[in-house]
This record gives sequence, C-alpha cells and structure tokens, in this order.
Amino acid sequence: MLLDTPSLYFRAFYGIPESMTAPDGMPVNAVRGLIDMISTLVKTYEPAELVATMDADWRPAFRVAAIPTYKAHRVAHGHTEEVPDTLVPQIPVIEQVLDALGVARLESGGYEADDVIGTLTHRAAPGAVDVVTGDRDLFQLVDDSRPVRILYTARGIRNLQVVDEAWVSAKYGIPGRGYADFATLRGDPSDGLPGVSGVGEKTAASLITRFGTLDALLEALDSGQTDGFPAGARTKLAAARDYLRVAPAVVEVAPDAPLPATDLALPAKPRDPEALVRLADRYGLDGPLNRLLNTLKR
Repeated sequence: MLLDTPSLYFRAFYGIPESMTAPDGMPVNAVRGLIDMISTLVKTYEPAELVATMDADWRPAFRVAAIPTYKAHRVAHGHTEEVPDTLVPQIPVIEQVLDALGVARLESGGYEADDVIGTLTHRAAPGAVDVVTGDRDLFQLVDDSRPVRILYTARGIRNLQVVDEAWVSAKYGIPGRGYADFATLRGDPSDGLPGVSGVGEKTAASLITRFGTLDALLEALDSGQTDGFPAGARTKLAAARDYLRVAPAVVEVAPDAPLPATDLALPAKPRDPEALVRLADRYGLDGPLNRLLNTLKR
C-alpha cells in the first residue's frame, strides 16, 4: 500500500476542525486525521507493506522547464508552495510520528510523491499494489494484470472508490491504461496544465479511443493522416504540436526516481517507543496513536 501522504494530510487538514489542538494550543488536526486514516486503511486492507511517500520537491524543475505554468498558481513566493500557516508546523510532526512508528517514509530529491509512487509501483514484483490518493493523475498507474488499483479518497477514507481499468474506462470512455494520454490532451487547470486549446474531455476521449495512445495519434498527425480525427481536431492538435512534444514528461509519473533501500514491511510495533510517547504527550495524540497501535498488533 502506497500512501500519497501530502494528498492525505491536506484532506485531513480541511476535513477536521482546527479546534483539534495539542495541549499548548497548536492545531494538530492534520496529524490526528492522518493517523486515523492509516489505522482505517490498515484495518480494512491489511497490507503486508506500507509506504508513506512524500514530496521532496512539490514542483520539480524538469516539469517547470517543460511547461512553466505547471503549478504556478500555487506558488506563495520563490519556490515555496502556498500552504495554510496552521498546516506548515504539522508536517514535521507527521514525519516524526511516521518515523517513530516505523512506517517507511520515502522521498526523492527533485521529485514529487507521485513519482515515488510511480517508481515503487514499477519496481514492485507482480502482486497487488494499492495506491491511496485524492489525485486523479495517479489513475495512469492502474493495471489489472498485476493488479495495481487506486483507492480514491474523493468520497472520504471510509468510502473509497476502487479505481481499476474498468472504472477508468467507464468514467472517461477511454482504454483503461490511457489516462495519462487523455489528461495530456484535456489538460488540468488544477496543475496549470493547459491541454490542447479547443479539445475538451469528449474529444480527448474520442482521440485516445480511436488511436490507442498519444504516440500513435501524433504519428498519424505528423504523417498527414486525416481519418479518425473529429471535425476541427486535427488543426487544433497541429497548432499544439510543441505542447504535445513536452507535455508527456510533465503528466507521466517517473518510473525511475532514485530511492534508498528501505524495509517496507508494515511494523508490528513502534520502531522508537520512547519517541512515540514523547510525541503523544507533546501533541496530545494518545487516542489516534493507540487506535493505530492496536490495529498494527492484529
């Protein structure tokens, strides 16, 4: 089980009131919410391995170089992401709690958590992989043959949508493995990804269904083929050729981010019990930590 940790702690932060505080008054809503999410996930799905992936770089240079608008609207100043002031101090606490528990926590310099997930999925031996996220970008990883599924948090952690190839096909009308190519054409304003001007979701779905992959579509475009292109789409795609040349490197998650050798096994007991007690006392985390520890013992 691979956790898109930033996606989950942002969800916890906005879903739980900031009145949930430590003894000194510091909000710990994201910390408590994430711990309870992990407890629910472990109890429900019983993973043998668990990884909390992190953003070493929320806006990697290689993506910005390809498409400068990538996540530009989320920049607070310089290269810093716009994050609520009361969430910022909770992130180091989350990291300390995960480390004291012994939950594998992985990041890779110059890459996002999505890339760590993509790399771990690529490396994994055949067998079930569940990715927990609220980010549609990771739908590109679904693979029924292994199987790789997305546990999508849009409806909450207790009402997860299980996303597989059939779900992607039914939702978007595309081949189950075609989400990255579809998203490249359609674009994604939430990530500052422009897409092809004038090509919406229906046309993007039609093109990917007709040609199978973006590479095949571009080969047809460059060869002068006219069959299979909806009215007006060929002209729009030709005008966006420069964008389509670089966009896949932005949309597709990396399969080869450098990662250290790490024990990914779900811990049966805390790695550092004394540190965990100190964190529980300092931040008032007894309740959620005890629930998680009881779940881990099963």
